Amino acid sequence: MARPTGKVTLEDVAAEAGVSLATADRVVNKRAGVREKTAARVNEAVLKLGYRPDIAAARLARNRSFRFAFILPVGDNTFMTQLTEQVGVTAAWLAGQRAFIDTLHVDVFDPDVIGRTLERLPRYYDGVAVVALDHPRVRAAIDDLTARGTTVVTLVSDVPNSRRFHYVGIDNPAAGRTAGTLMGRFLGGKKGKIGIVAGSLALRDHAERYFGFNQVIAGEFPKLEILAPVEGRDERARSEAVTKRLLAKHPDLVGIYSVGAGNRGIASAIESAGRSADLLWIAHELTAYTRRFLLLGTLDAVIGQNAGHEARSAGRVLLAQCSGERIVPDQETIGIDIFVRGNIPAEPAFAAPVETRGLAVAGSAGR
Repeated sequence: MARPTGKVTLEDVAAEAGVSLATADRVVNKRAGVREKTAARVNEAVLKLGYRPDIAAARLARNRSFRFAFILPVGDNTFMTQLTEQVGVTAAWLAGQRAFIDTLHVDVFDPDVIGRTLERLPRYYDGVAVVALDHPRVRAAIDDLTARGTTVVTLVSDVPNSRRFHYVGIDNPAAGRTAGTLMGRFLGGKKGKIGIVAGSLALRDHAERYFGFNQVIAGEFPKLEILAPVEGRDERARSEAVTKRLLAKHPDLVGIYSVGAGNRGIASAIESAGRSADLLWIAHELTAYTRRFLLLGTLDAVIGQNAGHEARSAGRVLLAQCSGERIVPDQETIGIDIFVRGNIPAEPAFAAPVETRGLAVAGSAGR
């Protein structure tokens, strides 16, 4: 038989294998009732012709669709705003796959709020992607969702001791070690204190970054003293206030590591203290604000993660798991980026967010 040109169809596979269309469909969709030799012929035809099933069409034929909930932080956290925009872009792609996203915005610093949100999710959700707090109530809620058959993916911040299916985000201890290496190298043997501004060490990503940073500074740069972390809950005003107190109390401060968000407040405190030129500051996430602080020289380096990659990865993982498809691990690995003033990429032009249903639960954040 001549190899078909254009897109290979299931009819082509059936003709190549010398079987009926119904038999080919049974083999491709791994349903019982086909003799082993016949199934082998069909599978050989699939490989020979390079046939790839149209999963969305198959779902349409079976009147099957999926609905996912993406639970994201409430507030004006700029990176999380980017993530929300990218979830909207991902929603447009998933809609073509007969999978649909609802976004729910909650206070991720409050374990009762996020736990209650997870506990009350309707049973029609096939999968959940959540920026999670590592707390017993949240872990229990994730485990309960998993037990009832809902696929749970943690996003940006992990809950590793839960029964979640997959974590989508960077290796946060490695990100902290990267920041520690940059801090120590940039300071070039200088002696002094390093301030740590976190959103909350109850968030696992913040705690792991702090751990990685501490590991490198303590082990490789003994002249530097890391001060006890202060928390700004990723809010601009609160982060500015704790940074001002830090600068006033420790005039020998030589560096600040911003583990989470609230960077506009930190920048305001550094600039008002007149420390922009002599204080080394390393932060996370390349946003419109951290980009500007890098250009001005107030900020020295940014450890970044790609919000678009994370949103797409969470969508792909949920869809694959719910559809019984294969997940490609390398495709879902989120890389750690390093930005300094000399390598800032062009500012992205985000597509207009796709309309998704939203639910806001009280709380606030800001990056």
